[in-house]
Order: sequence, then structure tokens, then C-alpha cells
Amino acid sequence: MWWKVGLVLVMCSGLTSSEAREEHRDSPPRNTMLRAPVETLDFGFVPSVVYETHAFYEPGPIGIVFQMVHAFLYVVQPNPFPKDLIVKMVQQNMGGIKGDDYKKPENVVLLLQAIYYELGFIVLSVLGLVFVLFMPVVGLFFCVCRCCENCGGEMHQRQKKNGDCLKGFYMATLIATSVFLAVGVTIAYAANQNITNQIKSTRRLVSSNIRDLKSFANYTPVQIDYVSAQYTTAKNKVLSDLDNIGNLLGGQIHNQLEREVVPALDNALRMTAAMRETKESLESVTTTLEILQEGTGRLQISLQSERASLSNTLNDPACSNGDVTHTCNTIRGTLSQLALSANFHGLPDVEAPLANLDAVLKTDLSNIVQKGYSSFNNTPRLVREQTKEILSEVKGLLDKSGGEIVAFTKMFPVEPALENFTKFLTESQKNIEAYYPQIDQLDFYRWIGCVVICCMVVLVLTFNFLGLLCGSCGYDKNTTPTTRGCLSNTGGNLLMASVGFSFIFSWLLMGVVVTSFIVGGNVEKLVCEPLANRQIFKIIDTPYMVHPAKKNFLPGMLFQDPNIDLTMGSMYRDCYENHGLYSALQLETSFNFNKFLNATVYNLELNKIFNSVSVDLQGMLLLEQEGKDNLIDFANTGVGEIDYQAYLTEVNKGVTVVDLLSYANELEAQADQLPRGALENALKGHASSIRQIHKEQVVPMEQATGTLSQSIKLLQKTSRELPIKVTNVLNAIEAAEYLIANNASHVVKQEADKFIMKLLGYFSQYTEWVKHSLEMEVAQCKPISNIIDSLEIVGCSFIVDSVNTFWFGLGGCCLLLIPSIILSVKLAKFYRRMDTEDVFDDSLDVVVSGYHSESLYGINNPVMSSYPSYDTMRWYPRASAPPRQPDW
Repeated sequence: MWWKVGLVLVMCSGLTSSEAREEHRDSPPRNTMLRAPVETLDFGFVPSVVYETHAFYEPGPIGIVFQMVHAFLYVVQPNPFPKDLIVKMVQQNMGGIKGDDYKKPENVVLLLQAIYYELGFIVLSVLGLVFVLFMPVVGLFFCVCRCCENCGGEMHQRQKKNGDCLKGFYMATLIATSVFLAVGVTIAYAANQNITNQIKSTRRLVSSNIRDLKSFANYTPVQIDYVSAQYTTAKNKVLSDLDNIGNLLGGQIHNQLEREVVPALDNALRMTAAMRETKESLESVTTTLEILQEGTGRLQISLQSERASLSNTLNDPACSNGDVTHTCNTIRGTLSQLALSANFHGLPDVEAPLANLDAVLKTDLSNIVQKGYSSFNNTPRLVREQTKEILSEVKGLLDKSGGEIVAFTKMFPVEPALENFTKFLTESQKNIEAYYPQIDQLDFYRWIGCVVICCMVVLVLTFNFLGLLCGSCGYDKNTTPTTRGCLSNTGGNLLMASVGFSFIFSWLLMGVVVTSFIVGGNVEKLVCEPLANRQIFKIIDTPYMVHPAKKNFLPGMLFQDPNIDLTMGSMYRDCYENHGLYSALQLETSFNFNKFLNATVYNLELNKIFNSVSVDLQGMLLLEQEGKDNLIDFANTGVGEIDYQAYLTEVNKGVTVVDLLSYANELEAQADQLPRGALENALKGHASSIRQIHKEQVVPMEQATGTLSQSIKLLQKTSRELPIKVTNVLNAIEAAEYLIANNASHVVKQEADKFIMKLLGYFSQYTEWVKHSLEMEVAQCKPISNIIDSLEIVGCSFIVDSVNTFWFGLGGCCLLLIPSIILSVKLAKFYRRMDTEDVFDDSLDVVVSGYHSESLYGINNPVMSSYPSYDTMRWYPRASAPPRQPDW
């Protein structure tokens, strides 16, 4: 019983649980059904075992004969496997047939169907029995008939014109028949020898199968321990994520909120830059305005002085001379252009807005905003501080669950049972090996018996070939039948001896053939073929086949629950593909480890702790009230009250009424039109002075005017957008703070759920990996299918195929003995020495058939009585013919 208990425990793999334990466990929470992206865990590889049995048989050259036998059996029995017929017969006859039950219509129909299926075997068996019964009778009558000098027993050979052709035909045909007989007996001997040769292979198969079962038993506990130990991988990953919950959960919350918070803080931070730019612009306006006002005074004095000096030059008497007068008058008309255009002294100053802005900048808004950034960026730390108590609780529960899983796998005495199972295998192997000498002895007796049977045919063949050899070598066509030599006569006698042994052994050989044909052929068709194509499993798996009260045979035997949908066919297929025994035996129906694992991992306490994860962000402050007031003060600095249009109007006028460079160039050009002299030189000197004024005074003022224009335009743009920007910044800050204070709980809840699902996803990976490992890698049951395949190889390929090949070759020999008998009798007539022979009379041109020396034997020959008496002994002496006695 130890082996059965051990095997069942191995099948269960220690994966069973009580109903009470499962009832108080809840299934995984519903939210775990939602899959969040999680990191893929590496659970490694379950320790694997390599089984050494290769349940495959290649028969070699004799396989061709095996295929011929299979083809012959298909011709004899072409009907498909009678699954339905066998099932009906077994089910209807389950309780036994008594009395007149055979006469019931359903039983009669089944019997007729069985007869129809076996019709080929029945016909050939009947023919074989007829052969067995009639061959001795025919041999007896043949012997009696020859003793009466009939059936070829008369020692007289008729002379025929085609005698040589007949002899050659008989000899060639007998040679061919003997060759086929030799082939048949060789096939039979090869089949007989194949059984003996495969005994060693059978021993190797038995040993390798037992070693595989031991490996199966030894590796299974290691695999179970490895699977249960990998719970630590998932547990450590969960604890690692909980240790890093601040960055993981807090980081996700931060990422979700930063879409609203960070832009608001960025805009507030940009307002500090706007303040500095505004101050720089105001300072630039103040400085530039002072430069322009000072430069305007100096430039005005320089222009007045140059205009007065040029006017004095034009009053020179030379200007009253003819054409010169017109040029001087033209220049005199342009003197008014040497004047200032813009008046920067009348522009209002910006000291008041600048002073207000200096007061605003005394508050460090940038530092206040940085505090908001820091407060927001502290979300991971805040999450870590608020969830630090969860880590210890979860660690304790996970350690408890891991201990329960290990304890569950150790709940049943798997290792002692497997140890006893291994001992049983060792003892079984010893017991089997103890039978090997007896098996060898029995096989030797079987081999001797089959060799003796083959020797019967070999004996006939020996006489045939010796008879053909002696007859062919001793035959002389120039000798008469009565004068044939001793070697030829011996050849004929050997052929007749072959005939005699054929009659003696043929019926015995046919009896062996019929018996082995009926047994081996039906085993091949009803067992081996359906076992090869797995049709036999359909019979075994037929509901209520084995027992009328048990639906399924296999689960009823293993689990005492015949209602489990487990079949031999499905178990064999799973084991053939080297799946785990947990899947092959559908142990989840009785020992649902996955249900236990889910109930252990996804327990109520752990779910309650995970659902209690919450983060409060209401204390987070993005912008202090001082910063908000600072932004409002910035909007009220008075930058928008500056008369920007007055500034732009004066700036756009230009520094002077006319471009002094152009004026100087024009003045110089007009001076060139005057006659050479002091007036020309004086005008050119004034042009040079005007250029110097432009270079030293106008150009710096133009540069300052450009700077003033840029600053004024920037201030004008800032003043126009400032109220809106400040309002938007404050509104964004308030919206972000409202989001954190009121709506962040939704974001926190959403991210917390994702984080929890991520943690539970690690356990889901573990349970899925365990399920896959149990189905595919733990306790791989290839040895079970190897046992079935090995039984098929030994029973069918080694024994049944060889037995069928034996009767196939021997049966052919039996059939060929009939033509061998006929041909040997016919051919022996041409080799044996005859007592009398036909005489050819040349004078009468006839063949005279009769006896030599009729008066000697007192025989009245009706043919010779009408002819003169001839002395045939004188014409055809009898060579060494034995004397004929009167009482023969």
C-alpha cells in the first residue's frame, strides 16, 4: 500500500487544503482585477529534471516484415476499431449472462456484429483447421495409394516427348518453392530471435523507467519548496515599494498635481523677473532723461553759436558779388534749421513709480515662491511620513502569509511518503531483476521450441535441396529409367523423404500457425493498434464502463470521486507533453492550491491596511499672503500712470530739426560752387564745425533717445499687461491651493489605488507563476506516459509483432509445402531408378509398354500377347536393378 499512498501524495504534490480553511478566506478584492502597469518579477526557473527514458523503438530491417504483417492483417481485418461494439458488450454483460440471455435480440445483434468484425480471422482460422485436419488424412491416403502402386508409386515411367521440359519445369518450380520456403523459415527464425534480442532492451526500459520514477519522486519536494520559497520574491518587492512609497506614491501624486501647481508657481516666479525688468526700465528712463536734458542744453548753445558765426560769415562783402549773392542768400535761408527739435525738459519724471517699485522689491517674492516649490516638492516626504506605520503592519502580515504557505506545503508527510515510494521502487526493481533468470530460462525454452518448429521446415528444405542436388548431379539423359545411377536414385529418394516429412510436420506447423494467428492477430487489432492511436483510452474513459455506479474510472480509483471529469486519455496527453501532474490529474478540483494561495495572499487584513492608505495635503501652502500682497503692490506702483505718449512724442521728433551731417554736406557742396577764396574756406570751416557738433553731441543724444524709447515702450507694455498678469497669477495660485485643499483627495485616492494595485500585482504575478509552474514544471509526469509507451513497446513491438511475424513466415511455409509435395513427387519420378520402362519397337514404330521377362513373373501382358515374343532383357539390360520377387 505504501506505493499507492506515495504515488497519490506525489500526485497531490502536497497541494491540498481543508474546506474549513477556505471558507473563512475571502477571494481577491475586486479592485485587484484591475491591472496596473507593474514591474515584471523574475522568479527564476523551477529546478528541472531530465528523464532518461526514450520510449521509442526502431525495429531496424525486420521492421519491413512487421509492416508486411500489418498490411496482411489489414487485408484480413480492414474494419475500424469496434469501440462502440466493445463498450456495448461490456456494459450489457457487466452482470454476466445466464440461461437464455444469449437469445435476447440485443445480445444476438452484438454477437453478429462481433462475428462480422472477426469474419476475416474466422475464415482463415477455419481454412487453417481444415488444413490441420485433412493434411494427415491426405498423407495417409497418399501413402496407402502409393503402396498400391498408384499415385506415382508404380516403379514405371512412361516415355513422353516433352519429358525433359517437364523435368526442367518441375525442377525450377521446386527450386523457387524451396527458396520461398527458406525465406519463410528465415523470417520465422528472425522473429524468434528478435524476441530474445529485445529482452535486454526490455531490461533497460524497466531500469530507466524506475530511475525516472525515482527522479520524479526525489525532485518533486525540491520543486515544491522552490515554488513556495519564491513568495519571498514578491514579498520583498512589495516591502521595497513600501519603503520607497514616498517617491513612488508621492511622486505620482506630485506628477498629477504639478500640471496645475507648477505653472502657477512658474508664473509667480516670472513676476519677480518682471519686477526687476520694470525697475531697470524705470531707472533707465530716469538716467536717460537726465542725459538728454543735459545734452539738450549744451547742444542748444553750440547750435546758437554756430548759427551766429555762420550768419556773420554770410554778411561778408564777398556775398554781394553777382552769382555769390544767390548762394549766400540760399545758405542764409537755412540758418533757422540749426535748432533743437525735441524738448526733453518738459517731460514728467518717473521717480514716484520707481520709489513705489523699490518698496515692492524690498519683499523677496522669489524666496516666497521658492518656499511654495519646496512645499509642493515635499509631497513624497509628506506621503512617507503619513504612511510610515503601514510598513511594519504589512511586513508582519506578509511574513505571516509566507509562513502559512510554507506550513501548508509541509502539512502532509510528503517526504516520508516519497521516501517509502522510492523504497518501494527499489524493492520492486530487485524483485523484477530476481525474475530475470527465470525469464531468460523460459525464453530459452521458447527459443528452443520455435527453433525446433523451424527445424521441421529446415528438414524438409534440406531434403528438397539435397534431392535436387543429387538428382541434378546424378542425372544422365543417355540412361534409361531402369538404368539410372545411384546418385540420381538417391536424389529421388530424398525428395520422397521430403514429401513424407512434409505430411508428418505440416499439420503440426499449421496448428501452431493457427493458434498464434488467432491470438497474435487479435491482440494486434484489438490492443496494439488502438493503443498506438490511443483509441483504447476512449473505451477506458467511457462513462460507467468499468463500474455501472462510477462514471469515470481514473478519478474514482485515485480520489474516490468518479464524477471528476478526468480521463486516461487527457492524463496521458498531458504527461506525454511533460506537463505537471497537478494539471494532468486536474488536482485543482480536489486540491485547489491556487484557491488557498489567493485566500492567503489576498486576506482581509492586508486588504484593509491597503485600503486605509491616505494622504492629507491640506497643510500645503503654495504662496504666502505676503507674496500675494507683494504682487498686488506691484500692480499698484503707478507704472500705468506714466505719460508714455509725451515721451514717445518727444523721442519721435528727433534731436535736431535737420540732420546735421546732411546739412554740413549740403553747405560744403554750396561752398564748392563759390569762387576760390576766403568765403569758400570759411563756409567749409563751418561745415566741419557742424559735423563735429553732430559727432560729439548729437550722436550720444540719439543713442540715449533710442534707449529711452526702448525703456518707455517696455514700460508701456508692462503697464498695459501688468494688472491682467497679476490677476491671472493670483487666480492660478488660488486655484492650485483650492485643488490641493479640496480636490486633491480624489487624486490621492486614485494614485493610492494604483499604487495598491501595483503591490497586489506582484502577488498576482506570483500566483500566476505558481499556477503555470504547477501545470507545466512541478512534478512533470513524463515517466507515467513513458511507462505506458514502454508497455506498448515491450508488449506490441517486441512480442506481438515478433509473434505475428513468426506465424506469418511459418504460415507461408505451410502453404508452400503443398506445391513442394506435388513437385517433389513429380520430380522424383525423373530421378529414381524404375523397375520397368517403355520399349520402342522400330519395326512396328510403336512404344511398347510392359514388363521385362513376363514369363518370369507370370504376368499376362495384353499388349504384348498380340505380338511376337521379344527378349527385352537382351535389348535393354536392367543395369543394377534389384531382383523382383514373385510374392511382391
